[in-house]
Amino acid sequence: MEQDDDLIGKFERYVNPGLGRALRFMGLNAVEHTGRGALIIDEEGQEYIDCAGGYGVFVQGYQNPRIVARAHAQLDQLALSSRVLVNRPMIELAEDLARLTPGDLQYSFFCNSGAEAVEAALKFARIQTGRTRIISTYGAFHGKTMGALSVSGRDAYRLPFAPLMPDVTHVPYGDAAQAAAVMDDQVAAVIVEPIQGEGGVIVPPDDYLPALRRLCDQYGALLIADEVQTGIGRTGKLFAVEHSQVVPDLLCLAKALGGGVMPIGAVVGRPSAWTFFDSAPLIHTSTFGGSPLACAVAQEALRVTVEDDLPARATRLGHTLLTGLRRLQARYPRTLADVRGRGLMIGVEVPGAGVGGALISEMFQRHVLAVYTLNNDKVIRMVPPLVITAEQVGEVLDVWEQSLQAVDAVVDDLLDE
Repeated sequence: MEQDDDLIGKFERYVNPGLGRALRFMGLNAVEHTGRGALIIDEEGQEYIDCAGGYGVFVQGYQNPRIVARAHAQLDQLALSSRVLVNRPMIELAEDLARLTPGDLQYSFFCNSGAEAVEAALKFARIQTGRTRIISTYGAFHGKTMGALSVSGRDAYRLPFAPLMPDVTHVPYGDAAQAAAVMDDQVAAVIVEPIQGEGGVIVPPDDYLPALRRLCDQYGALLIADEVQTGIGRTGKLFAVEHSQVVPDLLCLAKALGGGVMPIGAVVGRPSAWTFFDSAPLIHTSTFGGSPLACAVAQEALRVTVEDDLPARATRLGHTLLTGLRRLQARYPRTLADVRGRGLMIGVEVPGAGVGGALISEMFQRHVLAVYTLNNDKVIRMVPPLVITAEQVGEVLDVWEQSLQAVDAVVDDLLDE
């Protein structure tokens, strides 16, 4: 088997030189091979507890046997759609989403990723309302395609591709008054994450989403909830908007909808936000979106999530992990600035990016995987599969403590770099 360093060299040569160098510098040179539950196993047979979770993909765990079996069965039958005849898995998945999503959300458009779902939702809002303005938030992450990037909130990703989509206004996250201050009758939609993921796992005030809902109703704008990362049980509810008892006009899903097996994205909409399809049924389409294989897998992923009550598991084990990390914060206040989150979506803030990098490297050496949030490199996110066991959560906390002991001794040097 090829040596890890040789493979990283090929990654640098043929894929992404900068990222390859960063992986080598941090010592992240293991090669993933397979997985089960909350474990990823490398080519040498070493097991790692995955608290990065594919940035939120592996809610139902790696290689969930029910989901894999459903994929095999559908693959033997029909993987992709003719695009002429209707396919049963897509229609049944749409029916399932109409039943499981809150309120009167009813119709589904299927695509292949979260960014594609956001692109579709932005287009839907503009054509449905006949307006062009979009309100988003600083620190938001909605994807890196042009429209999704336009409503994302980090200049480091946005400015190299300017000019982006016009008529986008960003306001501070969690402050509905700031959104109200820029609202008018030309706003097509407000797009918001129920919890900002890449912004640093920011949980807004309880009245934030309800206030945005009232604001959109007042001005005739649509409310788009980006649940690409928070959806499918991650926060302790099947959908994070349920914590606020808010029904958005358009709900964006992806990541965990694919059960850790297939990429799939979706926009689920209320009837009042979907009437444009009546006169223009082909106004927005996707060749691979809604394939029989992806939809069959997503159906099974939803069934596993509901039947195994993974949202309740996220609440219970998330409380254990959050409590344990806050105890460590009290013991290592120089190294851990804050711990926050909901369910098994937890952010650990450190005083500097170098501290975070050192902690991630130390945890990797002890076989726990974790990553930064993309819009805030001072926050390490913990988004393990919801099938993680209580024993594995205990191991993760032990590794955090050992890693903190190592990094706390040199934290001042890391901050000076």
